[in-house]
Amino acid sequence: MNGRIHSVETMGTVDGPGMRMVVFLQGCPMRCAYCHNPDTWDVKGDFQLMSVEDLWQQFERNRQFYSNGGITVSGGEALMQIEFVTELFTYFRERNVHTCLDTSGICFDPHQEVAYRQLLAVTSLVILDIKDIDPEKHQWLTAQPIEPILNFARLTAEVNTPIWVRHVVVPGITDVKERHYRLGFFLGSLNNIQAVDCLPYHVMGVSKYKELGLDYRLEGVPAATKALATDASKTVVEGIKAYRRHWWIPIKTEHSMS
Repeated sequence: MNGRIHSVETMGTVDGPGMRMVVFLQGCPMRCAYCHNPDTWDVKGDFQLMSVEDLWQQFERNRQFYSNGGITVSGGEALMQIEFVTELFTYFRERNVHTCLDTSGICFDPHQEVAYRQLLAVTSLVILDIKDIDPEKHQWLTAQPIEPILNFARLTAEVNTPIWVRHVVVPGITDVKERHYRLGFFLGSLNNIQAVDCLPYHVMGVSKYKELGLDYRLEGVPAATKALATDASKTVVEGIKAYRRHWWIPIKTEHSMS
């Protein structure tokens, strides 16, 4: 089976544990306002067809560097090519390679749950991006509903596949303490969370939009500081702890204190 491959990064250091080969797939149904890879959206965009064996050969050439890492499949949206990713991960796991799925979870369909269970059975780690816990804000940010993403997260917990959760903190848009607390409260219900990483929004991808002739919806929004992201992470952890104490504590905000 062939996959539609946008690009391959041979020395990835931020897409899972250790040094990794990162495979970016072509095609994504999300239209995230701050996406730094808009060139991966179109399923008919610039891609090359590669087989599992092609990717294995590329991995083998640099395998000495991957002893503490493995392979990560990202996007685009990896779940748009679930059959290919399942075949790829099966092949690599049979050869004792750590497999990581970097996904938004947006493609999850409960009517195809068997296929998702088959994929998760050969997935060592899921990196799950949750853009916003509020359904309306999520729809505005991504042009997609949040429910499939939360249901996918619940499935990873049911089959006990470890997950790292990422959330981008955008000044004036997603930097809302109450929503970070709600995100944590949801994550607290999952028994397979290994890490939560709130990342500061950056503007490094803006130039791509100009090259592609696309409007950048967050034009003028400044990059987030590390301190803002750190504060968000602390609030998410508060929410996780609150859920596990079975005790909801309303967050004090400027609005509630006025």
